Formats: sequence, structure tokens, C-alpha cells
Amino acid sequence: MKASVQQQHLAHGLSIVSKAVSPRSTLPVLANILIASDDGRLRLSATNLELGITCWIPAVIEDAGAITVPARTFQDLVNTLSGERIELTLDPRTQTLNVRSGSSNTDIKGIDAQEFPPIPVPDLSEGVSLNVNDFKEMIQQVVFAASTDEARPVLQGVLLNIKEDQITMAATDGFRISVRKGLLSNPVRQEVSVIIPARALTELARIATDGEQMLTMNVPPGRGQVIFHVKDAELVSQLIDGNFPDYRAIIPRSFKTHTVLSTPAFLKACKQAEIIAREGNNVVRLNILPGSDAPGVVEVSAQSEETGASQIQVDANIEGNPLLIAFNVKFLREVLDVIKTPSVALETNQNNTPATIKPIGDDDFVHVIMPMHLG
Repeated sequence: MKASVQQQHLAHGLSIVSKAVSPRSTLPVLANILIASDDGRLRLSATNLELGITCWIPAVIEDAGAITVPARTFQDLVNTLSGERIELTLDPRTQTLNVRSGSSNTDIKGIDAQEFPPIPVPDLSEGVSLNVNDFKEMIQQVVFAASTDEARPVLQGVLLNIKEDQITMAATDGFRISVRKGLLSNPVRQEVSVIIPARALTELARIATDGEQMLTMNVPPGRGQVIFHVKDAELVSQLIDGNFPDYRAIIPRSFKTHTVLSTPAFLKACKQAEIIAREGNNVVRLNILPGSDAPGVVEVSAQSEETGASQIQVDANIEGNPLLIAFNVKFLREVLDVIKTPSVALETNQNNTPATIKPIGDDDFVHVIMPMHLG
């Protein structure tokens, strides 16, 4: 292999794929990045066998070929090179990659590309087309609610269901549920229902930068994988096997108190309360007080024996009964962070039953949050 590439293109490509490199693996090749010539471009790939990321960058290819090189060594080197162009030359006899740029000349010992796990090739004609901007927003509104507990792998994923022209994504960690719906421009013939690791979707949102582009999703039958393809990048992820909880049964169908607040004001109050609450189990109390003539108010308060106490009042339009209810303030902040509308509704029943948070004017998103013990 002999190729010439711009430093900024190579550095950008390595930053995309390096997130899939396996930091601790019994297979040395998984700590490497595959560099291969591919139809007049350079293809970079990394995988940890659960997640694989590939990207293509512009290059001048003189001789075709492929090699894998240690990811960290190669990335650190490329990031320090100041020359605009980098010359890559592979000695296939010694599996050594020569990296030359300006006055810098480095040899990196690699591992034969044949040892790198094969990356599946999607059938793009069979895929589901998704708008990048819309899909990224869907990911952001659900992925934070997935569990990080490895003991419950199903909850570490996001349930993605596509039926005709409807797409629904849901995530839960047992204490909260985030559900986001959307419409597809092209209906699908066959229903799709898969559990995708939250981490894979987070990486997809990071690498799919061109919002106007379309993204293609493939679920090859019987392989337990999902493949996402954008213009110059591809992400392959293993699916999570198991039964996702029936989250629809937990979403409250009615409420006794309906509270409408300004999203930025409520978010700011939660951030202030969290400064105190994070020292005391993250508990924040909401005292929902309807006004008889004037608008009501929600008192957002937190206290910690070590740090002190805080109380913030937020004006609100409240219909129904007054209520004192406690939540994990981090959970409140995280959901308010992904709500795009100016106003938000908090729907409650009792201080020991789930509450619902909905953006006003957007029926496609609903979030359920379990209260904490008032104590």
C-alpha cells in the first residue's frame, strides 16, 4: 500500500473510529485500526466485536493494500504532525507502516489485515431511510434514560420499533422511561423491533454530523446486528437479546394535578437545587401550590446536612390539587435538558406514584419519572 492523505482528514477519520477500539482485549488486533485502500479512498475501521465503526477519507492511492496499526500510537502520531500531507507506505514483508510528513519519518509495526475481524457490508437497497437531524434528536431524547447497570443488559439498550411509517424509541433504567415517536418519509413493508445498545446510538449521534443527509438502517436477518450507514461512515452494532419491559403499561393515563412551567426557568431551578442536593442523595422536593386568583407556584427545594439548604420559586399554571413530591434532581435536569419547547407540563397524582413530563406543543415525546421517598 502506498497512499497520500491530508493530515486533517486522517486526524478526523481516526477521531471517528477510535471510539470503537477495544481498550482491554485478549486479541491484540482489536487494539489496532485497520487502514485499507478502497475505491480510490482510504478506509479506516475499528471494532471491539460489539461495536464497529468505519469511515472513508479522501486520499491519493498509488498502490492498493491494507494493514492494522496500534490505534493509540497512530492517532497520537498523526495529531502531532504539522505537515499538510502525510505519506503512508506499507512494507508487506515486515508489516511495517512508514509514516512520512514534512521532516518527520516514523515506522510503526502493524499486524496483518487478514487477522482483523470482517466488517459486514449492508444492503443499502433494503435499509430504512431516516433523516439524520430527526433521528439524532430522537436518540438524544431517549438514550440518557437507559441503564448503565451491566447486571440488566436489556435495560442498557434502546427499544426501536418501526411499523409502517411510525418509528418509536424507548429507554428505561427502572426509575424513569423516555419515549419518543416519529414519522418516516417511506413506510416499511416489514415491522422492525430491536434493542440497540445505548452506547452505539450515542456514537451514531456523534459521527452523523451532516443533518441534511439521510441515514440508512439495516437489520440483516438472523445476524443479531444493526448497521447504520451515513455518507462517509458506517456503524455496526450487536443487538441486545431479551424482552424489553412493557413500558406502555407504566405510563399514567390520567392525572390529578397538571402543572405548566417555563422549561428554562424549571431547568435553572433544578440546576441550582442540584448544587445542594448532590451532597444529600440528589433529592429535590417540589411543592406544587395552585393559586386561587393569581397563577400558582412550584417551590423547588433541596437540603443537605453537610452543605445547607436552597429554595427556588417558579411561577406555574396549576390545575388540580396541591402536592408535595420528591424526585431525583439529576433525572429532572436530564429530561429538561432535551426538551426543546418553551413550556413543559408536569402531570402528577400522588407523592408515591409515577409522574409524567411532556413538552407543551409536542405530542411525540413523553417521559415518566418515579418519585423518591419524601422521608
